[in-house]
Amino acid sequence: MLFDSTLRRELARSFGATLIVILTIVLTMFLIRTLGLAAGGQVDPRDVALLMGYLALGYLPTILALSLFISVVATLGRMYKDSEMAIWFASGIGLPRFVRPVLLTSWPVLLVIGVLVMFVWPWGKQNITELRNRYEQRSDLSRIAPGVFQTSRDGRRVFFVEGNSKDGVKGRNVFILSNDGDRESVTSARSGHLETRGEDRVLVLEKGQRNESNQKTREKTLSSFDAYQVLAWEKAVRSAEEKPANALPTIELMRKPTLKNQAELCWRFGLLLGAANLLMLGIGLSATNPRRANNWNLMFALLGFVVYYNLINLSQAWVAGGRVGLGAALFGLHGGAFGVAMLLLWWRDHAAVSRPWQRPARATC
Repeated sequence: MLFDSTLRRELARSFGATLIVILTIVLTMFLIRTLGLAAGGQVDPRDVALLMGYLALGYLPTILALSLFISVVATLGRMYKDSEMAIWFASGIGLPRFVRPVLLTSWPVLLVIGVLVMFVWPWGKQNITELRNRYEQRSDLSRIAPGVFQTSRDGRRVFFVEGNSKDGVKGRNVFILSNDGDRESVTSARSGHLETRGEDRVLVLEKGQRNESNQKTREKTLSSFDAYQVLAWEKAVRSAEEKPANALPTIELMRKPTLKNQAELCWRFGLLLGAANLLMLGIGLSATNPRRANNWNLMFALLGFVVYYNLINLSQAWVAGGRVGLGAALFGLHGGAFGVAMLLLWWRDHAAVSRPWQRPARATC
């Protein structure tokens, strides 16, 4: 049918353009954020591209849902502005008739959102957690690049190594600035290496000197040493930490219905249900007056998107806190949103007499 093919073609074109714009903006933000984490010593600089890819995959469901929503509102809003809607209404096609082509165009994207949320999201979170844990478990000396000042994880020490070995265990011309509250010390040595003693890792400095000053008493101490040992403040062998709920597969979350797992399920199912409800809301929110130059419907639609997704996060917090159950949260929020969308469609379809551009003509045959 001409109506379905025309609307689906317009929706697909608008969705593609919107997705490219939003994806470009989000990837730029992720790049800046990831570079900031690498500069702060929280992630390995060599894993910046990989980490940015995992982050993009994690937020892709939200990006796809937002692109779908904007494409529906923008396409139907343009049809209102160009009086195309008046032509369709005069032909006997009501606003609920637009639901079918919108769903036929959007169902592949909704399927991709479901796969990303249920399977790709936990996989990406698990890999991000492993990357960060692996980097944090490395010693401070192995995290230092030759010729670069590097701050330790606790922020109390600053390291500088002129050169280190390939395995990151040995270094030469080591400089360490330590600040333990009232005491500040500067230690320099010709070389240093790491040793494992039990569960602790010890940094052994050789042939150097240590200059220590007391900030309260202004007392200074200068000492030389042939060997000096510093605890690296980490365990050589660490037990496997419990994975967070957002890094667990969906099936495992269902098998272990704890509050945190149910909250994560509420968020994952909520993203998929929210993307479907936003399509229905977009059809109703796209209505505008062609006689007005401004276009407030897109602004109200974006505001509704922000409120809806904040409510999804809020429902996750409620389930995690035990205030409401999983079923009640999903039915209450998304069932209510679906009811609002259907009510809005009915209201737009039966517009008042004072708004003839929104009132479809009824076919007589």
